Amino acid sequence: MAVEDVVRELLAVIPVGCTWLLPVHDDDELVDYRVAATSAQVSDIQNRGTQRINELISVLYPSMVGGPLWHLYGDVLRTGEPGRLDEFRYEERQPGVVAESRFEISVHRVLGGLLVWWERVDEHQRRLERTELLGSLGWSEFDLATGRTDWSPGMYRIFERDPRLEPLTRTAQAAALLPEDRGLAEAAWQTLDTGSTSDVTVRFQVGDAVKHLRILSDIAHDAAGTPVKIYAVVQDVTARVDTRTEIEQLSDKLRTRELTALAEHRLAGQLQRMIQPVPATPFKLDGMEAMVSYLPAESTIQVGGDWYHAQTLPDGLVVLAIGDVAGHGLEAANGMAHLRFALMAWLSIGIREPGTLLQHMNRLCTQLGITGTALISVYDPRTRTLPWARAGHMAPLLARDGESAELTRPPGLLLGAEPDEDFPVASARLEPGDLILFYTDGLVERRSAGTTARSAEVRGHLSAVSAKPGPNPLTRIHTLLHTPSPDDDTCTLTVRVI
Repeated sequence: MAVEDVVRELLAVIPVGCTWLLPVHDDDELVDYRVAATSAQVSDIQNRGTQRINELISVLYPSMVGGPLWHLYGDVLRTGEPGRLDEFRYEERQPGVVAESRFEISVHRVLGGLLVWWERVDEHQRRLERTELLGSLGWSEFDLATGRTDWSPGMYRIFERDPRLEPLTRTAQAAALLPEDRGLAEAAWQTLDTGSTSDVTVRFQVGDAVKHLRILSDIAHDAAGTPVKIYAVVQDVTARVDTRTEIEQLSDKLRTRELTALAEHRLAGQLQRMIQPVPATPFKLDGMEAMVSYLPAESTIQVGGDWYHAQTLPDGLVVLAIGDVAGHGLEAANGMAHLRFALMAWLSIGIREPGTLLQHMNRLCTQLGITGTALISVYDPRTRTLPWARAGHMAPLLARDGESAELTRPPGLLLGAEPDEDFPVASARLEPGDLILFYTDGLVERRSAGTTARSAEVRGHLSAVSAKPGPNPLTRIHTLLHTPSPDDDTCTLTVRVI
């Protein structure tokens, strides 16, 4: 098989623009180039493929003769050094063909001819420019490592900024965002934190006008999972928003409320974790070891007011407390913070009697205008006695030798219901190996299964672990009970007498 036949067969299946040209001489003078082989996968500007084979360049592309690419062909053929044109502009005067096209072209001397690789760049760029212009679109890329921001031309049009300037800094963009929409921006960040794509519509002050911009964002990560870049596509939807129907506007308001609540959930969750961090493993107390679990509800986006406290006091006593402020969100988290810090303050000045502590807590709830439940116990490891009092809260569950039951509960009204309420104290004597579970109502209240059935299930788990504690009983209990409630947050404090 001749060389031309082999090259022709090879190039025909290559899925990029490539052509093999052989020089044409007249009395030893180079006068033209013949297309000896070309790709069958990529056509030229006139949609011609392999039918160009054996045609002359001067006939196929007459305006190329004598131009920069023509001279590059001659230089590469003469010197053997590869050549390149990063932006070759080809003009076509034939009707029905784009008048000017732009290409990236590289030329190599191969088998006595020229192997020309080419890629058309104007169509791709023109499509992007037209898409941005017709769709009022722009794209942005932010490098988290360097802080550099890149904008497309469409972004400059949307923000009415001179393209000769740098893109707006993130600080300047934040300043242009309307204050009422900052909650949506916070919700977008939380969405990106979870690994999902964010899609929000927010308002920016651009010049004298307010623009509604829909922003779709995504994060790119490195191989270790660390975020490295944020990509965003921005669309100016101001005209569309201005012509929305009342039903569509109501739908937007509902979504705005939902996203604002999502931002509130994030802030409340951060506040809750700051106030009462939850240890991941069991921890020691005087004469006890303990483990805490906190699970948010499945069906709500707001954080509840569940709280706990477990501390060995300077005098050797151990305080074990748990509670639940009514409501959700920042208000509940704020109430929980007041109660927990107040309890720590009263303990620091020597108040140890559970009923008295609940009286102080009750007056504070009345002043704050909040309600909730609480249970406070102060364990003495020297006598193994556990005096405790409750304010509308479930009694602890005690498991011993494979049996579990609720401690006999004293009366105790809800916190914040009556300002001068008394809280009687009950007492239990504990033994080594006893398991005591303090919990909030999210653990046992289930609309599907019912409270009674769920309570029996919880007691069954405690009994099983009590009967055969094994090496890590608290971790086993945590695993067995670590099931979120659909409707309420769940906090558990499990202790083992050692």
